[in-house]
Amino acid sequence: MTHTVHDIIGIGFGPANIALAIALEELAPQLSVRFLERRPSAVWQPGMLLEGSDIQNHPLRDLVTPRNPRSRYTFTNFLHEHNRLYQHLNLPLHYPLRLEYAQYVSWVAGCFQHQVEYQREVVDILPVNDSDGALNHYRVLCADGREYLALSVVLAPGRTPNIPEPFQRAPDPRVVHLNHYLPALEQLKAKGGGRVAVIGGSQSAVEILLHASSEPALTRVVGVTRNFGYRQKDTSPFSDEVYFPAFVDAFFSASPEHKARLRQELVFTNYSAADIDVLNQLYVKQYANRLQDKDSLALLTCMETEACEPGADGVTLRLRHFLGGDAISETVDLVVLATGFLDLGRGPKREPWPRVLETLSPQLCAERDTVDIALDYRVRLRGEADRGAPLYLNGLCESSHGMGDAGSFSLLALRSQAIVQSLTERLEQGSRHDGVRA
Repeated sequence: MTHTVHDIIGIGFGPANIALAIALEELAPQLSVRFLERRPSAVWQPGMLLEGSDIQNHPLRDLVTPRNPRSRYTFTNFLHEHNRLYQHLNLPLHYPLRLEYAQYVSWVAGCFQHQVEYQREVVDILPVNDSDGALNHYRVLCADGREYLALSVVLAPGRTPNIPEPFQRAPDPRVVHLNHYLPALEQLKAKGGGRVAVIGGSQSAVEILLHASSEPALTRVVGVTRNFGYRQKDTSPFSDEVYFPAFVDAFFSASPEHKARLRQELVFTNYSAADIDVLNQLYVKQYANRLQDKDSLALLTCMETEACEPGADGVTLRLRHFLGGDAISETVDLVVLATGFLDLGRGPKREPWPRVLETLSPQLCAERDTVDIALDYRVRLRGEADRGAPLYLNGLCESSHGMGDAGSFSLLALRSQAIVQSLTERLEQGSRHDGVRA
């Protein structure tokens, strides 16, 4: 059987690789690319498309504008083509609605249908070496048995959900990560359940608490956080310079010790904190409940979750107040983990590399037991393999490149430009199209 050898296989077709598709079309149209996406369509955070929630990101930091504001794929042009530009400009909002930005992402993705195969879950990436040991190309294997060959791979699978240890002991379908909140909520209502607990103190945790507490079918919504209270996100213009391209260069060049110091200092620009508008809404809602002697919304702060015990009557959380030591239990019909995602590295809330790279892991330059990433987002490989077929991480690089790689749209356009420029140079240097057929 003969396989086409693509210049590039892109794994995943969320915002990161959609931005890459735009950059390839505009900067390197001569390169052949195929994207493989496990979902049936390109959708952005469908489990969190909460009515009224916004993206906490300037709309011009979209998939392409910072790189090419004249592109047809800008958010502004999306509004223009959908006859909504003036209405959008008239909105009394600081940031775009999440629902509208999701429509924008899907609209752009639809322009690249000819390059994408949906419902293709990649399960393995195999190296194919030359006789001299150099990495010649990759075999990309899917769960349905399909196989693809490529001279390079750009991996953008999204971040792995963080499931805290108490919730790993007894997995249960009534315990879900925030990615699956809306479908899980619909299932809960269909079954007649009315009790929800939300674990965590992030922006997403607060948004879910607000959404769930407005659902008439729910009788009790409980927020559980280890913090003293729900903390305000650091959104000062000085802190937001972590999303500047210059900060990427500075962070990348810093020593491991200085990287750790910066990350500790900047953690509340993105993690375990929420914007003031949703915090105010939650505080007012809690206060209004107290005025009416309602217990339908409970915010349990300073609480450590010691155990999560599924049972016939629901899921019971065993909680302990870390200051007073008091233990309480809360039984609910649905637990939503707004507990963030794993980063690359070793230790708590870390993974050494994306799971799909496990077969390739012996060839990874794993400094400090984690993947070694170059400034151009190329994964460094050992020995002769490093001068062969390049492999890139499009996203997931917060530990090496800073906060701009933490799932934000802010640097997608410029990151895709860096990857395309590197790809073009390396593929031209090692053009191996001849003899790479199976």
